[in-house]
Amino acid sequence: MSDLSRFENSPHFSNEEKLVLHLAVSLTRTPSDVCDELYGELRKRFSERALVELNAAICWENYRARFNRTFAVEAEGFSQGMFCALPER
Repeated sequence: MSDLSRFENSPHFSNEEKLVLHLAVSLTRTPSDVCDELYGELRKRFSERALVELNAAICWENYRARFNRTFAVEAEGFSQGMFCALPER
């Protein structure tokens, strides 16, 4: 989606998806930090089991991205010509 970097105001994401995207942003920052308010909202909508799975998936993708940067692993062309949103800086 071309409005991923503006997900907070996008009509293309549900409230649950926006919460998960906030979690992903929080875990991707350095240093990572999930504030109590965000965690409380996540706990209202997701079970502990679901939160563990979401957190693991987000952290695994962060691990892979950082690992690949260290060794300059390049894309293999599977998504050639596709849109890939980059994080805002």
